[in-house]
Amino acid sequence: MRDQAESLRLKMLKAQGELSRSIAIVSGKGGVGKSNFSTNFAYALLAKGKKVLIIDMDIGMGNIHILLGMAPRYSLKNYLVGTEALSQVINEASGGLHFIAGGSGLDTVMEWTPSMFDTLIQGFEQLQKDYDFILFDMGAGATQTAIEIITAVDEIIVISTTEPTSITDAYSMMKFICLQDPEKVFHIVSNRVSKGDDGKDAVARLQFAARKFLDKETEILGFLPEDPAVHQAVLAQKPFLQLYPNAPISKRMMAIVDVFLGIETVKGIRKGERFLGKLRSIFTKGRG
Repeated sequence: MRDQAESLRLKMLKAQGELSRSIAIVSGKGGVGKSNFSTNFAYALLAKGKKVLIIDMDIGMGNIHILLGMAPRYSLKNYLVGTEALSQVINEASGGLHFIAGGSGLDTVMEWTPSMFDTLIQGFEQLQKDYDFILFDMGAGATQTAIEIITAVDEIIVISTTEPTSITDAYSMMKFICLQDPEKVFHIVSNRVSKGDDGKDAVARLQFAARKFLDKETEILGFLPEDPAVHQAVLAQKPFLQLYPNAPISKRMMAIVDVFLGIETVKGIRKGERFLGKLRSIFTKGRG
């Protein structure tokens, strides 16, 4: 009954013009399992009856399609330059997950023509109507393109490991983003937590640093343990949530999504028009 009610609620919201919730998934540096998180987080949302799209924003080094065992013909670049329709660059993986593969089309933002910009906005306007969640899997670091997208989205999920350097890098990324948009909503996840380690301690340190030095409140979504299921799933090019649904890490991922969706219900995070409005403002600045 609850699933039926949720499905009905979503249909009503779409009919009333409610748009999708846009989320950038970031890390301070590479190698923390960000893309793996993005993929399985998306599948956990699917399991909750949500319609999800991942846009791989790791320019030139996108690997969402590798984790899904697919070889897409087209990327976002093909849509931007007008060689392919939006529907052609959207790929469907097993279980109904949709994704747009990474490409080199967004690394020269300042050289975009007005028609390319219009095409991007039109595409996002359509996508916001078609999906409940749009996940931007961002590349490591803070490129100009990444910051423009991150500044526009509704929320940020920051992925860190328990290593001190990873926590420091994650904090630096949060600080940089806060300087661009002090109102940005942050969520924190600690990944690759070793057996016997306290993942809660790692995310609590990051949360404390944000509160003390950035005057920024954040939400802790949870932590994910080291699990051999991850390595096996990567080799099989399948999400661990699909391949090993009863593994400890899969159960933790579902718990993280429960917390995340609970925050949506409690806080009623504004979405949709804010994302598109900010995107228009950012990309038109200096192009008049």
